[in-house]
Amino acid sequence: MSIFDELKGKAEGLKEKAAGLIHENSDKIGGAIDNAGNFIDEKTGGKFSEHVDKVQDGAKGLLNKEDGGTPTV
Repeated sequence: MSIFDELKGKAEGLKEKAAGLIHENSDKIGGAIDNAGNFIDEKTGGKFSEHVDKVQDGAKGLLNKEDGGTPTV
């Protein structure tokens, strides 16, 4: 077994572990996405809220995809 095969196996294990952590904590991660967007809106006076909302939707879509759900927009 070459070193690349070993690294590939370790990377796959890390990917599975990350997916498990995302699944276990998806509500907390979604809340953090909301809080971060709200913080940015507060600090910028809502000047970029349209852009912030778009980024939040994208992040939540990726979160739902990784969590095994259907991406939402």
